[in-house]
Amino acid sequence: MTTSLAHPPPRADVTRNGRRDGGPRDRARRRRRITALAFVLPALVLLGALVVYPVLFSVGRSFFDASGSRFVGADNYAEMFRDPTTLTALRNSAVWVVVAPTLLTGLGLILAVLVEKVRWATAFKLLLFMPMAVSFLAAGIIFRLAYEEDPDKGVLNAAVVGAHEVFQDSSSYPTARAREGQGLDKRPDGSYETAAAVSPGQSVALGLVGVPPKELPADARPAVAEKAGPKDVSGAVHLDFTPGGGGRPGVIDAAEQGLPGMTVEAVRDGKTVATATTAADGSFRFTGLQAGAYTLRLPAENFAPPYEGVSWLGRALVTPAIIGAYLWIWTGFAMVLIGAGLASLPRDTLEAARMDGANEWQVFRRITVPLLAPVLTVVFVTLVINVMKVFDLIYIIAPGPVQEDATVLATQMWLVSFGGGNDQGLGSALGVLLLLLVIPAMVFNVRRFRRSQS
Repeated sequence: MTTSLAHPPPRADVTRNGRRDGGPRDRARRRRRITALAFVLPALVLLGALVVYPVLFSVGRSFFDASGSRFVGADNYAEMFRDPTTLTALRNSAVWVVVAPTLLTGLGLILAVLVEKVRWATAFKLLLFMPMAVSFLAAGIIFRLAYEEDPDKGVLNAAVVGAHEVFQDSSSYPTARAREGQGLDKRPDGSYETAAAVSPGQSVALGLVGVPPKELPADARPAVAEKAGPKDVSGAVHLDFTPGGGGRPGVIDAAEQGLPGMTVEAVRDGKTVATATTAADGSFRFTGLQAGAYTLRLPAENFAPPYEGVSWLGRALVTPAIIGAYLWIWTGFAMVLIGAGLASLPRDTLEAARMDGANEWQVFRRITVPLLAPVLTVVFVTLVINVMKVFDLIYIIAPGPVQEDATVLATQMWLVSFGGGNDQGLGSALGVLLLLLVIPAMVFNVRRFRRSQS
């Protein structure tokens, strides 16, 4: 006897309408989802409060005026591109994006390759990576001091001035000048010439003032103008000042000092025919001169101001100088990341190339760099995103008078909103522009990361 069933008995986890009745697997899956949501929820709340809400608020605020009470539409966005300072910020941001990531990626690659060949590689990496532990605020203060124009304060200018003085001596008398009406006339080029002609057989006293006695060279002696021979012109360059008073202008008095190291030229018909350098007592002598009239000249280099170095934080160099500080901080980061990629390269490929006769440059250019291309791209794009947001270094290092010449979008956004402009509508528009410029690089980085994980 057989029994047929019109309908099979329902499964334990399926109801009559076909839905699951919450079996053990379903309940376990729901519990896992709830647990995952519980862990993710705090992060989502923070993300919404710290990222999503400020972005949406800034977008909305950018369509209102400075006070936030009147809707102005796209006027703030139009104003951005009419403001010369904002255009300067855009130009400087473009310079940062092109120069800084390129230099950092190149330096990181070179250092990562070279570090592999040194004995104390770990110590060297640690030394280069240490600036990453320094905040941008501290780094900005360090480089603001290093870039000081005064050689007594700024280490870079101290080095530049020291190197300059090795090859070219500076003047010992930058403040010296001649008394008016005492026989020396100043020329347009800064030199001094005798007002009256001088002939062989004469001795001339060339008096200068403006040099503090305490600043005279250590070898300076009391001035003496020796008597000239029949074919000679002699004289002395002296400090025409008697300490305590009582001296006579234009005359060498007993208490007056000579000015050693001064260059004196004998000029005839506009041409220099003889040159002499004053001795410790200021004396000089031209011998073997032909008969005729001569003019004695003290060239302008005798009075040249001392070399003060380079104006690192001037209008022309402020942006390259700040980029240099940025390189100091981030070179170690690029080197470590590229070094990690270099360590994962297949060594058998490199050795095979060397065995085939390739030199180190060919191995580097045709094998190492192509294999490191994904790592180099990630480093470059990451640095592009970072430099788009640079703020601290520029705000701290750039002096007030050149702040506008060094400004980028991030600093301009802050200055317009809070640094005196008090126009948060325009500042919000700048923030939105900065976000739009950063998003493509972020999307590219995320997509590349996903491809590398698949």
